[in-house]
Amino acid sequence: MVDTRVVRVGDDTPVVSDGSVVTIGAYDGVHRGHRKVLQLVRELADARGLDAVCVTFDRHPAQVVRPETAPALLTTLDHKLELLVGAALLDVVCVLEFDEGRSKESAEDFVHEILVGLLGARLVVVGADFHFGHRRGGNVALLERMGADLGFEVIGLGLVAPESDPVHEPYSSTRVRHRLAAGDVTGAADLLGRPHEVRGVVVEGDRRGRELGFPTANVALTPDTCLPADGIYAGRFRGADGVWRPAAISLGRRPTFYADQEHSLLEAYLLDFDGDLYGQEVAVQFVEHLRGEQRFDSVDDLVAQMHRDCDRARTILG
Repeated sequence: MVDTRVVRVGDDTPVVSDGSVVTIGAYDGVHRGHRKVLQLVRELADARGLDAVCVTFDRHPAQVVRPETAPALLTTLDHKLELLVGAALLDVVCVLEFDEGRSKESAEDFVHEILVGLLGARLVVVGADFHFGHRRGGNVALLERMGADLGFEVIGLGLVAPESDPVHEPYSSTRVRHRLAAGDVTGAADLLGRPHEVRGVVVEGDRRGRELGFPTANVALTPDTCLPADGIYAGRFRGADGVWRPAAISLGRRPTFYADQEHSLLEAYLLDFDGDLYGQEVAVQFVEHLRGEQRFDSVDDLVAQMHRDCDRARTILG
């Protein structure tokens, strides 16, 4: 078991003791492909007597460089760090603040400052299509040229594909997002190695669910959160007490009551639970898609369907 340290660049704490094997990336989602790379980094570090290090960022670089097309995020920073630490494969997770200044840093300066100066890199493991630095000026070829002078080797990896996939489509955060957009949360979980999870704060709603006999926790999320397609899901809910509880989850615009609700609302009905959740920071996992969102002709029809949804969720979640 590896005791992983999280270090933020700018802290005075030394990052490595005697050189490192380094991987660099956004690592959004920390999916199965990411973990295979981390396992390789661990093995290479052990073989060389070096520290295994992952360099990641406090936000997705695209949010700074091209915010209008930045992808929705599969994990918050805190969740990503929990997953990287929980993998128990790294000695250090190094978090860089990615701001306007960092986006304008040349690839060469990044190599000198971070890889060599801060981390004492002896081996750098990145994707074969990895680009970094101002205007994406750095790539594997640049790393190889600089490494020859500065004393580190470079491995450029192709995307990792699951052996069980008949067409060998690679693991990727983009594929996870595509599956979620289709409501395929079980397919997304196959790529992630766990159910897709979002995190937010329980806020006051219009109490519509309580009036129907299904008091729900309305979860406010940051705008960059990656959500599955609107619909009804079986899932799990974790509150401030840290206990995962089964839940029936509604994600959508509630067409039975509203014709023009602007944004999808995430509501979780905790099965067989009664308690005050307001103000709590919570996590919601999507386990299985039950049905699409639909408009009902009457409230009675909606309530009858909600009972069926909860019964199915109980069966699925055990």
